[in-house]
Amino acid sequence: MRSAVVPVTLFHLLSSSLLVVGITTFTVPATPTPTVGSSAALSGTPSASFAPFPLPSTVPASSGVNPASGPSSPPPVESPGVVPDFSAAWATAYTKAKAKVASMSLGDKVKVTSGSHTLLGGSLTGRCTGVTAPVNAIGFPGLCLQDSALGVRDTDFATVFPAGVNVAATFKRSLIRARGTAMGQEHVGKGVNVALGPMMNLLRVPQAGRNWEGFGADPYLTGEAAYETILGMQSAGVQACAKHFINNEQETLRMFSTSDVDDRTEHELYGLPFIRSIMAGVASVMCSYNAVNGTYACENDRMLNQMLKSEFGFQGFVMSDWLATHSTVQAANNGLDLQMPDNFFFGGLLEAAVTLTLVPQSRIDDMVTRILASWYFLGQDSTSYPAVNFNAGDPWDPATNQHVRVDGDHDVLVREIGSSSIVLLKNINGALPLQAPISMAVIGSDAGPAKNMGPNEFKDGQGEDGILAMGYGSGTANFTYLISPYEALQARARKNRTTFAWMFDDSDTKSAAVYATLKDVALVFLQSDSGEGSDRSGLDADNNGNALVQAVAAVNKNTIVVVHSVGPLVIDSWATHPNVSAILWAGLAGPEAGNAITDVLYGDYNPSGRLPYTIAKQSSDYPAGVGVAIIPYSENLNIDYRHFDSAGITPRYEFGFGLSYTTFGYSGLSISLITDSSDPDVAIEANWARGLPGPTGSGSSTALWLHRPAYDVTFTVTNTGSVAGTEIPQLYLHHPPSAGEPPSILKGFSDVFLDPGQSKTVSLLLSRFDLSIWDVVSQTWVKPNGTFGITIGASSRDGRLNGTLTI
Repeated sequence: MRSAVVPVTLFHLLSSSLLVVGITTFTVPATPTPTVGSSAALSGTPSASFAPFPLPSTVPASSGVNPASGPSSPPPVESPGVVPDFSAAWATAYTKAKAKVASMSLGDKVKVTSGSHTLLGGSLTGRCTGVTAPVNAIGFPGLCLQDSALGVRDTDFATVFPAGVNVAATFKRSLIRARGTAMGQEHVGKGVNVALGPMMNLLRVPQAGRNWEGFGADPYLTGEAAYETILGMQSAGVQACAKHFINNEQETLRMFSTSDVDDRTEHELYGLPFIRSIMAGVASVMCSYNAVNGTYACENDRMLNQMLKSEFGFQGFVMSDWLATHSTVQAANNGLDLQMPDNFFFGGLLEAAVTLTLVPQSRIDDMVTRILASWYFLGQDSTSYPAVNFNAGDPWDPATNQHVRVDGDHDVLVREIGSSSIVLLKNINGALPLQAPISMAVIGSDAGPAKNMGPNEFKDGQGEDGILAMGYGSGTANFTYLISPYEALQARARKNRTTFAWMFDDSDTKSAAVYATLKDVALVFLQSDSGEGSDRSGLDADNNGNALVQAVAAVNKNTIVVVHSVGPLVIDSWATHPNVSAILWAGLAGPEAGNAITDVLYGDYNPSGRLPYTIAKQSSDYPAGVGVAIIPYSENLNIDYRHFDSAGITPRYEFGFGLSYTTFGYSGLSISLITDSSDPDVAIEANWARGLPGPTGSGSSTALWLHRPAYDVTFTVTNTGSVAGTEIPQLYLHHPPSAGEPPSILKGFSDVFLDPGQSKTVSLLLSRFDLSIWDVVSQTWVKPNGTFGITIGASSRDGRLNGTLTI
């Protein structure tokens, strides 16, 4: 948390970016030096004048590919290529909101745009992570804004869901949607209006502390995961919050850093998940702590007004991250709608700024309209919407905690996601699945339960002395229970009459070797933790993990390693050891972690997880690190596997990789043009095909003509093995050389369950957006000249079918 700003003059209070923190003064440069490839508009300089934008579209939705939708009635997850049209639902919400705004006083308008927490000695008072004051004159009860991106934080009888990086590893849209729906239901059940998630910053740097909250390293996978999560959350009635906008890819110096990003990279990588979030009808967006090209993200006209609200067509409201507001006039005019968690800049100072015409009346009206419209958009004006029934600030206060149970049967979903997200990286000599071994040793503290006070011993997960099931920080929740591998495996061993031994002391490698000797199988559990506020110092396993594996593998020829980690690790010191017979990458699976890993180890669930990032052979193989205040995104488009492909570096395990207990074959690739006689945009699409710039203006990056299906890529997948299982076919696009793109880019995936010998035809759709690159000159999405290559395969480096596409 940041201390309060200490102003010098009224001018500073209203418009300055000057911060005084303790005795340290930090000033963000007002006119940064443009980065290579950026346009002048990236400077963050305020627009000449403010106009509210955009207004909701009144164009009626078309049938088929663009059905009229509302948050409570999204398209089913089994509807690829559908672009939901939320314009009518937004228009209705805006009509209601504007009617209320027209009758409000300036003082009441200001109340809506500010958090109402009181800061006492650095702590927050209030029943939710963030609260806004009620406005009785219009019947607005105020908002409860609550963490986190994996469950309802700081309360009881709620679920800790598997982390975002785990659900991304499933590559299953159905599970991503189901997780979003379940999280939304639990937030609504607790009376939350705005759930502060999902988090969709990319895994640009493997050490970044909050990588586990997001969906991995690829913008397409992250965008699809964000889209499905938001559709699920908002179908339950809670407002989702897409965060952190934008370029918050490290925790080190996050409040005092500037991410210097060129315009093309911003659009093609870091903006893409937010584009998909807006297409899902997301109600709110949280701007980030960092500056972007020298201007704070929460008062950056280029990012908030020009890109997010205008070009992307965002209809909801922008809130600041907690204490990420630095000014009044500049923040308000440049796109910030809601200051959190207090009203320091947007309370009386905002009222004064409007009175002095430093902030136009049209702007304050737009701010309030957006906040109220999002409330109406989700139907939260209904008298049946639950009131807040918990107290995050004091979970043990009997007067303000009703202990409402919202977890239901969500443990079933948690276990399924846990099993589906486990990635089998190595399996030699038939080590897995286990077949009732005679004897077993389980080694490492990560295998066991918390030793002292249960799974909630450490506030917000900021520590662990047993299994790692989530990271730490504001993206956490309280466990109602936590099944460790030791507990689940011992129960299974008892059924099989397996002799079962365990050793949880990570530092005692001699005892570990003794326990592993003469055992049929030795399971070594490793972990690597991280969280909000700090980045990992390196990419080795925590708690002497590498030495522990080496000690066990030296004496046991059937050593199986299970890793619970927030992100990539360097494991080459033992990954190729001949006695390491299997490696399972289990991520952060939540309370059913022990059961999930046992399901996979014994073959009750055939592993189908795929890596949502690359595991390198050495840390220096990655293109970027952490720790600097001026962060050059000099790798541009080449993050993660794109960098490895471009630089010709062989990873230990590539993006999208994962083994199964069966085998799959691919055949019959076909690529065909999709035609639609009802398509109203044939002229625009014809210009695009000729490589001409498309339309600009409000909603240009989320326009239907860009995102409707254009090409159908079909092929057949066959289970050629003896075990039923799920394959994750992936489509990688290879742009023509004229595009200047990385060699290979993910642009499609599916999940296919097959019995032995069974075949299914898979269809993956490509839109014009998928085939476009961002042109910084015309500020539009354009088609590069030349022939596209298409690869269908089992990972980013395991191509099975190849074809070409000429437009």
